[in-house]
Amino acid sequence: MSLRIFEQRYTRMVKEACGSESGFVICMLNSQGNKDLNEHIYPIGTYVNVVDFNLLDDGLLGVTVEGVRCVRITNIKTEADGLRIGDCEMTAPWEFTATKELLYPMDKKLEEIFKRYPEVNSLYETTNFDDPIWVINRWLELLPVDAEKKQEFLQENDCSKIVQYLSGLVE
Repeated sequence: MSLRIFEQRYTRMVKEACGSESGFVICMLNSQGNKDLNEHIYPIGTYVNVVDFNLLDDGLLGVTVEGVRCVRITNIKTEADGLRIGDCEMTAPWEFTATKELLYPMDKKLEEIFKRYPEVNSLYETTNFDDPIWVINRWLELLPVDAEKKQEFLQENDCSKIVQYLSGLVE
């Protein structure tokens, strides 16, 4: 994912992430949650590493990040500059225990999208249409599924509910 960093708090976040060779977490926001109590931040986020950065034509910092793992976020505090920090615990990755055939035609339709839309294909260094978890995650990224529904899926121990949901949408 490419980001344009323009707020001081996020410049600090990127600087700290690069300086310590660690990353940061990107979260989904809940418009119904209380912002003062940090309840507007959903509990599952994506831990990312900075893979590239550059100065953009408009003078802003451009940062490219790569998702590493889902994390559960707790104890969110707001620092003086507005940057929010919290405790993060890596979540267990989804397990796919069904046969690969269960993903048909999701895998093939996703491959068609990648071929038809080079801008989607360019978002990924490599593709892996044979990996069920990779396919499921790409669909979850591409489809306009609201954040609350995504959070519901991300909190599951396995991906059976998301496979059912996606099967209905893709067919």
